[in-house]
Amino acid sequence: MCAPFGARTPLHKHHGDHVNTVVFLRRRILQALPVLFGIVLVVFLVVRLIPGDPARIMLGMRATDESITELRTALGLDLPMWQQFAFFVGNIFQGELGTSLFYRRPVTEVIFERLPVTVSLIGFSVFLSVLITVPLAMAAAVRQDSWIDQIVRGISTLTLSMPGFWLGLNLLILFAVIYPFFPISGFGRGFGDILWHLTLPAVTITLSLAPILIRTLRAALIEIMHAPHVEYARTKGLSQGRLIRRHVLRNGLLSTVTILGVNIGWLIGGSVVVETVFSLPGIGALIVSSISARDYPMIQGIALIFGLLVVIINLLTDLVYSALDPRVSYD
Repeated sequence: MCAPFGARTPLHKHHGDHVNTVVFLRRRILQALPVLFGIVLVVFLVVRLIPGDPARIMLGMRATDESITELRTALGLDLPMWQQFAFFVGNIFQGELGTSLFYRRPVTEVIFERLPVTVSLIGFSVFLSVLITVPLAMAAAVRQDSWIDQIVRGISTLTLSMPGFWLGLNLLILFAVIYPFFPISGFGRGFGDILWHLTLPAVTITLSLAPILIRTLRAALIEIMHAPHVEYARTKGLSQGRLIRRHVLRNGLLSTVTILGVNIGWLIGGSVVVETVFSLPGIGALIVSSISARDYPMIQGIALIFGLLVVIINLLTDLVYSALDPRVSYD
């Protein structure tokens, strides 16, 4: 039977959702442009506003006047400020972030060699955190105030209060020195070997991230389980498991996705401590060595990449949020 004239078919519905998604994505990208401009401006001014001569600080107090003049010319520090900023932005659009003073190589080349380590660490940590969060939060919410709920909340509070560097060192001593199940340092080669090397660092991050997500998701699930539409569905005879899957979990994930997105942005900068403890050759370790070597072009490049990653994470969080709740996404 043909559909009535003017009725929306599933094809029309999917097409409309696709158009709305494109409009939503375009709007979020436009909103991110001022943020990106602010990041570029701050990174540019950090070096230029350092008290004293940036070139002399980079080269050290024993540098000769000739070498300082040469570096100032190479970095464009002898040009007017507006012209320096114009060249800086132009180089960014061309993918040029300068040359590292320490590695004597292009900054982008060094960063993109290290970036997969940091991205893999954060991705593995987020996967473990979600894998732990959903079942524990559901168990605690369904059995509110029971011994299961008390244990979940107690462990979450305990691990949340542990400093990351202290937790990482203890895991390293216990599972890499006393009981050598995992390697002490390095990144590994091949998928399985990489996961093996990243297990302890990822567990360190997970034990700090998962408690926040568990507390957020548990509170959201408890609130939604007492909502009118859930009570109505329960009176219709839906089983507890089906009720949780169809009416509670998806709505409960909304606030958790927001918290997860914010914390992933924090993890991008917070990975410095974990990478240093486990000697991972990632961006975190790179920025520590660059600060020690006064490698300002490298510091600028890393700050830009970190800022760009945070903006991308926030954009992806908005997209996931819109997929879970289309009412919010297009308004």
